[in-house]
This record gives sequence, C-alpha cells and structure tokens, in this order.
Amino acid sequence: MEHGKPTGAKAKWWSRPGAEHTPHPEPERTTAAEHTPGAAPDQESVPEPPAPPAAPPGPPPGPMESRGAVPGPSGEPGSVRTEPSVPPPLHDPGDLGDPDDTPPYGGPGPWAPAPPVQRPAPAGTAPVPPVPPIPPQHPGQQPSALPPYPQPEEQGRPQEAPTGPQTAQWGRYDPWGSPGGVEPLTHPGEPPRAKSRRGALLVGALLLALVAGGVGGGIGSYVERNGGIDRVELDQAPGDSGGRAPDSVAGIAARALPGVVTLHVSGGGEQGTGTGFVLDRRGHILTNNHVVDPAGSNGGISVTFSGGETARATLVGKDSGYDLAVVKVSGVSGLTPLPLGNSENVRVGDPVVAIGAPFDLQNTVTSGIISAKERPITAGGEKGDGSDVSYVDALQTDAPINPGNSGGPLVDAKARVIGINSAIRAADTGSGDEGGQSGSIGLGFAIPINQGKRVAEELINDGRATHPVIGVSLDMKYEGDGARVGDEGKDGSSSVTPDGPSAKAGIRPGDVITEVDGRRVHSGEELIVKIRAHRPGDRLELTLLRSGKERTITLTLGAASGKD
Repeated sequence: MEHGKPTGAKAKWWSRPGAEHTPHPEPERTTAAEHTPGAAPDQESVPEPPAPPAAPPGPPPGPMESRGAVPGPSGEPGSVRTEPSVPPPLHDPGDLGDPDDTPPYGGPGPWAPAPPVQRPAPAGTAPVPPVPPIPPQHPGQQPSALPPYPQPEEQGRPQEAPTGPQTAQWGRYDPWGSPGGVEPLTHPGEPPRAKSRRGALLVGALLLALVAGGVGGGIGSYVERNGGIDRVELDQAPGDSGGRAPDSVAGIAARALPGVVTLHVSGGGEQGTGTGFVLDRRGHILTNNHVVDPAGSNGGISVTFSGGETARATLVGKDSGYDLAVVKVSGVSGLTPLPLGNSENVRVGDPVVAIGAPFDLQNTVTSGIISAKERPITAGGEKGDGSDVSYVDALQTDAPINPGNSGGPLVDAKARVIGINSAIRAADTGSGDEGGQSGSIGLGFAIPINQGKRVAEELINDGRATHPVIGVSLDMKYEGDGARVGDEGKDGSSSVTPDGPSAKAGIRPGDVITEVDGRRVHSGEELIVKIRAHRPGDRLELTLLRSGKERTITLTLGAASGKD
C-alpha cells in the first residue's frame, strides 16, 4: 500500500521510455539440430519468458549460465549448454549517454525474475515449446526485447490452442498463476469429482458461531441489566444476638417495657387512653388521676400488658391534688414490677427514656434529658371550682410526650422510675379528632417519683392520700411578687387557721411569703407546689415581708385529707 502518493495508473518500469539507444539486431534463433547433430528436427529453442515487475534494487546477481548440450532420451546429446561466464556490463556509458540511466529507469535488466518451471501441458492443449537459451550480452548491447505479458483479463481462463507465433511460443503463460497453467477439474473420460464438504462445513461453522454469538450477547446484556440470571439477592448484614448495652436506649427499653401497661377507660359517656406501670407482684399499677377519672364509680378499666395480654382492673384510690391513682389487676401471673429511683438524685442533663401509648400507640419509646427540676406547674381545673387542680413540683424533660403518655414511667439510665409523665406544654389549644389536644413541642413534665411513691403507698394502704399544709388561706388574685396571706377565709373566717402550723409560727393575715427554704416563690401556686413537694411533719423555713420589713420563721407542716 502506498501512503501519501497519487493513486493514478502508473506505467510499468519496462514500458517507461529510457534514453535513446541504437537497437541491436536480435540474435537468430537456432534449433537444437543446428547445435547438436542428430537432434529431433521439431525441437525448437524457446526464448526466455517475459520478466515480472522489477525487484527492489540490490547487488547484481551472479554470473548467468548459457545452456549446454542436454543428453537426449537415447543418450545422444540434446540441447547445447554453455559453461558459466561472467556477464558483460549491462549498459555502455558511451552508448547510453546517461550514466544514471540504469534499471529500473532504463531497459530490462538482470533484476527480472527467472521464469517458473515448465510443467507438462494437460491433454487437449497445445504443447509448450521449451525455453530457448538467452544469447550472451556484449558490451554496449542492450537486452533483446521480450514478448509482452498476457493481459490480466486473460488470467484464469482455460487455455486455448495457440493461434499465432506469440501464443504458440508462450502458450498463454501467466507469471502470477500456478505453474503449468490452469488444470481442468476433470480429464477426458474421467467421472466428475465429488463435491468437497469443506464449504458446507465452513457455512455450518459460521452459522453456529453467529447463533452462539447472538445467544451469548443476549445473556450478557441480561446479566448486565439484572446482575444475574437467577433471582435477585441483596447483600445484608448477618443477624446478631440482639444484645445491647444496658445503659443504651435499647437496653433501657428492653428492661422497662415488660413492666409498662396501656389503660383503656370508659364510663359516663366518656373514654380515654393512658399508660401505667406495675408497682408490685400483687398487681398494683400506678397511673394519673385524669386517666382513670372518666370511669367514675361504675366505669370499666382494661389493662393491656406489653406482651399483648389483657385483664380487667379495679380502682384502689386516687387523688386529684397530686393527679395520681392506683388500680389493681387480679389473677395475672408473671408481672414485672419496675424498680423505683430517687428523684432527689436527678441532675439537669441526665438522660431519660419515656415509655407510653401516645394516641393509643402502645409500647412507644422516646428519649431525651432532664431539662429542669422543680418546675411549679398546675394541671386540671376543668371543673371550675379548683377541686381538680393539681400542683406539681415537676421534672421537665424534652423527651417527646403526647396524649396517651400520661401515667407512664420516665426512667433513668438504669431503667429505674424517676417520674410519672403527667403534662405537656402545648403551643396552641389544638383541634381535631384528639379532643383538641395538640402534640409535644419538647416541653414535658413528670411528677417526681419521691412524691409519687408516698402518694401510692397511702392510696394502697389507706385508700386516700394526705396533703402537707401550713394552715393559711392565700390571696390567689395577688399580682405582686410572692404569695400573700389573705385577709379572711372563704366563709368569712380568719385566713390563718387557729392552732395551725402558721399560727404557731407567728404568721399573720397580709404577710407576703417570698422564699421557702431559701428558694424564691413568685405566686400562690408556686407556694402550694413547694409545700406539696414535702411530707406532713417536715420543717420548713419561710421568708416573709410584713409592713415592708423582711423576717424569717420556721414551722412544721401539718396534714390534711386529700380529695379523691
């Protein structure tokens, strides 16, 4: 292949015009009889066949040989063979006139390849005469003109009988074909040869390769798109034993859930859902008063345990001032009481877990921290007479608490109960199917377990709880800072109970209490909450203002029966 050259037809090197030379007479062709007496008269010497395209330039070949006498079939000498001789120069510089006009730019030279070996001609064709010897070259003599090559379109055609001097001499010689010309498929009188099966086998192999390639390509495409030829299986982490660290949320929940129950209450045309937790193996369960309040005295209370078992429960006791109640189930075995912690040991920032049934979704676990302690809150008051108002010195948490979490446990990192979830602070009054209750905004409040334990014990043992009191009536409409003692009681009597704790400590009507045990109070509700956080008989130190002067007194808390 040629690169970067014109692709037009080119003249053969032997047909290109060279320098003008004086032609030399062509040597006379002699028969073998002229050289060898007794040779066959019809044996003629055939000139050398035309040379194919020139070979690349290289060193000149060795000395050419003239043919000597070849013995005939009867032992007589045949054609004449001459001994090797050194060839004369191909060109005479004086005759050529151009010392650079050398083959392949001049006439044919010694680069022409030797003719192929002659083979016997097949039957039915004219015999090919033998090749005559090449006359020796002499200085200044140009090589004899050679016969032209056969045309390309004649190659491959069956040989025909010679019709002229040239064809009789060469017999349609094809320098590019196989020696001896084209052989016929069959010889005269020979039956046709059987067709070879090689072509059929080759076609079959090609078809098989095409089918196999198509099938393989289809399978490869399917595997690439789907990742395999069978069902899809995704990687997955192996299973584990399910164990978790005891102080993790999962570990805490695993220990606390068996002791948590869901309560469904109905009665008096009302119904509600709440949460509770098991106090002992006798079947006592602690919850909020507002959870069981819809049942009244004749309603029903159903308890569902974390494993799905249900049982009927009866009311043991309740207290609206503390918003606590105790119910009991009977005939239930395998109860798991929750251990009780100590709310005095709680610190702000401690991790906590809340468990309940928000919107009746039982066994719901949420987590958070203790956001604050001793938050004075009040809840209830729907009755309007203040009999259902609860005062709680609460633990504040950001663990999500929603309607239905009420009465459930707030546990610490050791799965011990430190509070009873009771109230939330909502962003609005809410509306909808949940009775106008809105969800958590991260402001939840729990009754400290120290207060809950005391009230639960009193409800179980006595059926009612006692409240610590100081024996005064407070002015709840006072807008100043602190809790002011009223001028008179509700029924017109003295605002300070005679012989009560406050009377014995020297408190008078109109005094303003500003601190309890060194902690500021800003309203009457806060003073009640601080007092309810203690037990009857506890001693308190109060700071008060009288006529603009501050003084400090000490008193012992009394007891009063709570309201159920």
